[in-house]
Amino acid sequence: MNSEHPSGLNYFTPGMVPLAGLFPMTLASALERYDLSLTTSQANQIESYCQLLWKWNEQINLTRHTDYDRFVSRDLIDSMRLADLLEPNEGILDLGTGGGVPGIILAILRPDLEVSLCDSVAKKAKVVDKMVQDLTLPVPVYHARAEKLIGDFRFDTVIARAVGSLAKVLGWLEPCWHSLQRLLLVKGPRWVEERAEARHRGLFRELELRRLVSYPMPGTDAESVILQVRRSISKI
Repeated sequence: MNSEHPSGLNYFTPGMVPLAGLFPMTLASALERYDLSLTTSQANQIESYCQLLWKWNEQINLTRHTDYDRFVSRDLIDSMRLADLLEPNEGILDLGTGGGVPGIILAILRPDLEVSLCDSVAKKAKVVDKMVQDLTLPVPVYHARAEKLIGDFRFDTVIARAVGSLAKVLGWLEPCWHSLQRLLLVKGPRWVEERAEARHRGLFRELELRRLVSYPMPGTDAESVILQVRRSISKI
């Protein structure tokens, strides 16, 4: 069974299909391996992004996923799952974008979204801004901490992936909830322990957490989850 994203692309519950003899993989063969499909335009943009990302990665540490198999099985699958949870024309901020995942991928998959990227590391923000310009994406990139931007601009949703523990992210955003609708986090199997730590530190006092979706992490016995945090209804 498959489901359709608002962008028109399809994703399937990944059942790994080994394709012997296809290494190094192309983007097309990696998509086939994980039962994913993109439009021609999306695939071309994703391929261009990968080439830019991997080229810059030789000069500055942006990613460990430096082949199509790891990129698709980790970065693309997470981004596609996120894309399915975002409303039309939603304004999002990718907190600690690093090499542009998931923000750049979301901008490609969902051109209706108003995507902004930020990173507190100046070199990374500068490189990501250059990639965005080369890809001709209408995506602003900020060298700033997310909590500063949320005070200056309006975002519906902040997205956090691979930037720190749940407690750490909630600590950063603690002053921002008066102007923020929700936080979406991509997490691995340790999310339950991270939730316990955040509760112990009192970071959920006026917040509600929901697990929106879980899905297999290819090549492992673990699952990835996407968590949503928002203010408690009684506090809105």
